Amino acid sequence: MKKMLIVLSMLMTASFAHAEAKVGYVDMQKAIQATAAGKKAKTELEGEFNKKKKELEKKEADLKKMGEDLEKKKSVLSEEALGKKQAEFQEEMLKYRDVVGKSQVEIQKKERELTAPILDKMKKVIAKLAKDKGYAMVIENSQMVLYATPETDLTDEVIKAFDKEK
Repeated sequence: MKKMLIVLSMLMTASFAHAEAKVGYVDMQKAIQATAAGKKAKTELEGEFNKKKKELEKKEADLKKMGEDLEKKKSVLSEEALGKKQAEFQEEMLKYRDVVGKSQVEIQKKERELTAPILDKMKKVIAKLAKDKGYAMVIENSQMVLYATPETDLTDEVIKAFDKEK
């Protein structure tokens, strides 16, 4: 809500300061995913994700088997042996949860590494496009934008300009 008020006050200030101030918007998610660099990053990230997913699925299957074995042997094991097996199972479960958490963090880190240079270049392209086309302000089309005319959508132009830049 606070962001929306800031944007609205900026828009009002821009419109009062200059009666013909142009404001545009860019769908950054779409723009990043539609560029050649964004597609390459997405493919690389999906490869990394699938590799991690396979590792986790194997660990999950091992845990499931361990749990089933424990359940089968429950009635024949002594209380002490059963307690020991249950403790081992719990320890393996904790290790698995830890690996899942670390994997999620690694994937998020990799995503930031891959998209940061794209985002930096995207901002430069947007600034140049805005300056060349006389836009006083370009905002990101997010959930905060309630309405905008299609003519103010600069996303496709940004994608084309981004892919032209080297």
